[in-house]
Amino acid sequence: MPRPNKSRWAVLGFLSWQPASGYDIRRAIAESVGNFWSESYGQIYPALRELEREGLAVRNIERTPGKPDRHVYTITDAGRRELARWLEEPTDPHVYRVEVLIKLFFGRQVPVAASLAHIARYRAEHERLVARYAAIGDHLADVHAGDPSLPYWRLTVECGLKIGRAYVEWCDQAERALRGLEMPPTNRPDAAPRRAARGTNRRGGGPKEPRKTKGGRR
Repeated sequence: MPRPNKSRWAVLGFLSWQPASGYDIRRAIAESVGNFWSESYGQIYPALRELEREGLAVRNIERTPGKPDRHVYTITDAGRRELARWLEEPTDPHVYRVEVLIKLFFGRQVPVAASLAHIARYRAEHERLVARYAAIGDHLADVHAGDPSLPYWRLTVECGLKIGRAYVEWCDQAERALRGLEMPPTNRPDAAPRRAARGTNRRGGGPKEPRKTKGGRR
């Protein structure tokens, strides 16, 4: 069974704020939820037409001399009910695909340096995201203080911050592990105890006793 297209409800969500054109919705997505939800024009405009056909939104054409007509959509009461129904539905399981992990999984087939480069880029990416989420959080607190939606918006920012910091921490751990693979076996931290163990007694684990010669002399 094909998975339902969630674009229609995302578009309805933005129309619940105010009437908007497809361009307005695309810009609003980029400025708000773009870090965790994306919609292209190829998804937004068909969704708007579908919402209009189903009576969940109405379209008004704004004409300005010398400019292209602007198609502005407004959510209807039926559209608000449909949005509320979807918002209360259980969410679908997240489809988890991380390219750096699948490359690490098969990383034994390439030099360790290639995996280290992947980790370095991944760390830099998430360090940038952490800084971006922190800036978004500060902006929301400054510009939208007192907005009843602010606690909900802050929750999405906090999720991004925690995930980004966790990935940076994991990158540090992964780099240490990969650096260990680069070291020759005799230079690894676990090699020294093995060498020291060679001088121990097999049975008791202590130093070997000198061998006795005939007559009791050593």
